[in-house]
Amino acid sequence: MAPGSTGRIAVDAMGGDMGPSEVVAAVKLAFEQNAHLNPITLVGDQAVLEPLLSQNGFKLGERVSILHSTEVIRMDDKPLMALKKKRDSSMVRAIELVKAGEANVVVSCGNTGALMACGTLRLRTMEGVARPALAAVVPREGGHFVLIDAGANPEPKPDHLVHNAILGSHYCRVMLGIPSPRVGLMSIGTEDGKGNTLITETNELLKRVDGIINYVGPIEGFQVFAEHVDVVVCDGFVGNIMLKSWESLEKFIRGMLREELQANLLRRTGAFLSMGAFAALKDRINPERYGGAPLLGLNGNILKAHGSSNRNAIKSAIRAAGEIIKADMNQRMEADIAKANELLLAPAK
Repeated sequence: MAPGSTGRIAVDAMGGDMGPSEVVAAVKLAFEQNAHLNPITLVGDQAVLEPLLSQNGFKLGERVSILHSTEVIRMDDKPLMALKKKRDSSMVRAIELVKAGEANVVVSCGNTGALMACGTLRLRTMEGVARPALAAVVPREGGHFVLIDAGANPEPKPDHLVHNAILGSHYCRVMLGIPSPRVGLMSIGTEDGKGNTLITETNELLKRVDGIINYVGPIEGFQVFAEHVDVVVCDGFVGNIMLKSWESLEKFIRGMLREELQANLLRRTGAFLSMGAFAALKDRINPERYGGAPLLGLNGNILKAHGSSNRNAIKSAIRAAGEIIKADMNQRMEADIAKANELLLAPAK
C-alpha cells in the first residue's frame, strides 16, 4: 500500500443500471461475507443514499461513509463531454478520491468509456506504461484465466501487449492465487510466424522478457478454455469480442439446459437429483463470481463492473478491490514494467 494511503474503497453508487439500492445491498453482502473488509465510501446523492443505508442497518461512520455528489454520468452520455459538463458526478468524485490518496480503489458500474477516460486523465498511467488495459477473469477447464486486454485499447503496439502480459500476470497472482502464471499470446496458430505483424512482433518481444513473466508462447482458440495458460494476452478489439461471446454463450447454455431439463417428468426428476452438480457448475461459470474488470496500468486502481450488475456481482467487485489493496499490486507491477522496458531497449541478442 502506498505511503499515506487509507485502504479505503470508493464505490460509485449512482452509475449502474440497477440504481443505488442495489449498490447499498451489495455493500451489506460484502461486509457480511468479510467482517474485516476495508472501509467504504459511497459516492452519490446523500439524500438518496442515507435512507438506503439506514434500511440496510448501516450507521454512517469510519466503516461506511458518503461523499455527496450532485450529478450522474449516464450510459448514453458521450464520455469526454460528460467529464467536461458533469464534474460533480459520482464517477468523477470517486476517482478524485483515489487521486487525492483518500481511497485506494474505485468500483463503478457506470459508463465504460467515461470511466476509462476519466481514470486515464485524472490518474495518468504508471511510469513506463503507455496505455491501460482491462483484465477480466474467465472460467476454463480446472479453474479460471485472466483475459487482457478486454476492451480498453483496440489498436495497441507490440510493447503495449508486453505491458499487458506483465499487468495480467500480477492480477492473476492476486485474484487467482497462481504464483507463476503461464502467459499465452492469442494468435491463429502456435508456430512462430503465425498471425499478423502485431502478433509476430509481440511474440519476439515477449521472449525477451521471459523471466519477468512465465511466457509459454502463442496460443490459438482451441487452447483458451483448456488448462493450458493462466493469462491470455490480446488486443482490446479481440479481447472484447472474446469476453462478450463467452458471456452470451454462458447465458445460452444456461437457458438451453433449463429448457431441456424441464421437457418432461423424467428429466425434471433427474434434474432434481442432480441439483448439487448444477449448482457447482453455475458457480464455476457465473460471470458474477469476480464481478469486475480492473483498468490496469494507472497510478491508482479502478474496477469496472457491468452496467447491469446485480448486488452479487457488485459484492464480488468490492471483494476484489479489497484483495487488490491487500496485495499492494501497483508497486509490484511498476517495478516489473521498468525491468521489461530496460530489456526491450537493449539490443536484441
